Amino acid sequence: MNRRIGLAETVSTYALLGALAVVMITPFLLMISMSLASDTTAVQMTFTLIPHEFEVGNYARVFTTPTIDLGRHILNSLIIVVGSMIGQVLVSSFVAYGFARFHAPGKNVLFLILLGTMMIPGAVTLIPQFALYRALGWLGTFAPLIVPNFFGGAFNIFLMRQFIVRLPVELDEAARIDGVGPIGIFRFIIFPLIRPIAVAVAIFTFQFNWSWFLEPLLYLQDAELMPLAVAVRTLSAVTSAGAMPLWNLVMVASMLLTVPMLLVFFFGQKYVFEANISGGSAGVK
Repeated sequence: MNRRIGLAETVSTYALLGALAVVMITPFLLMISMSLASDTTAVQMTFTLIPHEFEVGNYARVFTTPTIDLGRHILNSLIIVVGSMIGQVLVSSFVAYGFARFHAPGKNVLFLILLGTMMIPGAVTLIPQFALYRALGWLGTFAPLIVPNFFGGAFNIFLMRQFIVRLPVELDEAARIDGVGPIGIFRFIIFPLIRPIAVAVAIFTFQFNWSWFLEPLLYLQDAELMPLAVAVRTLSAVTSAGAMPLWNLVMVASMLLTVPMLLVFFFGQKYVFEANISGGSAGVK
């Protein structure tokens, strides 16, 4: 009897999860279907979950549309993403190393203040940041989107700090006996050991910056410098021969915006899982 009840619960659980999975994946499947539709279907808005046509050429045609230079916008996104990833991984790991290994008066207070900055909504700092970047002459360049990453991120520093405090201090002491300084300890011991969490931080940074919309639209002010996320919005706003936008090409651009994030998360999910575990496994010391 208990075995039957357990089997029924298992079947019902998987059935519920399967139904939820179908609901969640349906918009993505519809986006794929729309990206493969013809211009006629796009104009008539007669999209279906299973496409009537398979216009694979849409994925090449979107790069030749006169509306936007999609290749240039993808390159802009890559510049922003790569620069941000380098800054966040290097600086956040180094700051986390300082919080985890060095002792100084007020260190815990500074760490709590750092954590407190995560509670400040981004909308609150948007206008002061804009004024600061305008005073620095950074508007119309990638600097407002890349340079702040070289000051680290509070969430990333927290994750890395929690990971580092779990490493044996004896490793540092053995290195000091061999004459290795603090920078050498970080470079040759700490950073190689925290590589999994560094990969997770790089994944988080990639996913945030690849789909970044508001700040690039505000700071860049030049259509040629806009990243892919802004270009997709531009493509969906323009018209074709005075009619509505060609939503099949818009969905192709949206696929180019969505698929890289899915692939990065799929291949790096074990690092993300490890980051979630390490984030709650150690307290403030």
